[in-house]
Amino acid sequence: MQQVVLDKPYVFSPPYPGRTWPKLLQQVARRHLRRSYGLTEFEVSGMEHLEGSLKARHGILLAPNHCRPADPFVVLELARQAGVIVHTMASAHLFMHSRLQAWLLRRAGVFSVYREGMDRQAIAAAVEILRAAQRPLVIFPEGVVTRSNDRLNALMEGTAFIARSAAKKRAEESPAGKVVIHPVALKYLFHGDIQAALEPTLEELETRLAWRPQRQLPLLDRITKIGTGLLSLKEIEFLGEPHNGTVPERVDRLVNHLLVPLEQEWLKGHADDTVVGRVKKLRSAVLPGLIDKEIAPAERDRRWQQLADMYLAQQLSLYPPDYLRSQPSPERMLETVERFEEDLTDKCRVYRPMAVKVRIGQAIPVSPTRDRSAAEDPAMSALEQQLHDMIAGGK
Repeated sequence: MQQVVLDKPYVFSPPYPGRTWPKLLQQVARRHLRRSYGLTEFEVSGMEHLEGSLKARHGILLAPNHCRPADPFVVLELARQAGVIVHTMASAHLFMHSRLQAWLLRRAGVFSVYREGMDRQAIAAAVEILRAAQRPLVIFPEGVVTRSNDRLNALMEGTAFIARSAAKKRAEESPAGKVVIHPVALKYLFHGDIQAALEPTLEELETRLAWRPQRQLPLLDRITKIGTGLLSLKEIEFLGEPHNGTVPERVDRLVNHLLVPLEQEWLKGHADDTVVGRVKKLRSAVLPGLIDKEIAPAERDRRWQQLADMYLAQQLSLYPPDYLRSQPSPERMLETVERFEEDLTDKCRVYRPMAVKVRIGQAIPVSPTRDRSAAEDPAMSALEQQLHDMIAGGK
């Protein structure tokens, strides 16, 4: 389990006001993308949309999809090309791993948000950034890294809440100002030999499963077989035996087996609409006792095991149904194998050469008030639609 949840007291890391360090760190983003993520090509389209909003002095919220760990650095390079400094909201756990990392994050324009509770300081800081309209604000509305280059995960409603709160403040100013949301579609392409690139990883995964290397199989069948084997092992671990049914049915069964008992214990049976939302609510209920250090060692161990089960459920939910079989592109095969490797080892090797296409969408004006008669938030609906269309068309 990756350390996305820590039992340390949360201390808010506010936005860094300076300009020198953010500009310096922007200059090294492209090099970091090449060395650490294998990204050798960077293409931007739709810059005129962002330039129009900057010229109009709108409060600007950039909302990218979040398909790879490289995304924040891609946005940093985008900001450099646009000639702006951005502030980015990021999970608090990133600031807790080391003082050096926390120092660098702040000076790159990143500020913290505690996702396992109501972080009023982070929300207030985000609203103020949009109200002041001095720098764009970056929020990844999916909330997690999905490793799904061609699919959009459910968006978190907090994005619209922040934008609307700032829109209210700007509307009350004289002269009145606006807040807009720009969707930013990130699409990664693999330009190497996918068979040769994945061979060492597949062989290592098969060795972990105590299999002989399955080199006789076509690449797609080999990846599918490993995925089926990993799912069967988790079913044996938690359900006692492998189960029948389609892969989506089996994943849903396992996810609910992991989460429903926890929701009954901690949330009186209440559940969110999405697995990511369900896990977030459960973490918010389980973590306080761990942080306060008030519980016995046995109970601490039990809660950490529950957090590990939540993490597994969330990771399982991020394997889109039929993602690989419906369109076995090199990118989808790569992403699937990366997820296998990351879920088994918490790490993922670098595959190169990679390219990224960045598409900036048209500005979505944010109304200071929400139409309560609408079934969905209009701003979020427009954001989701634009991101979906740009990702689907970003070949």
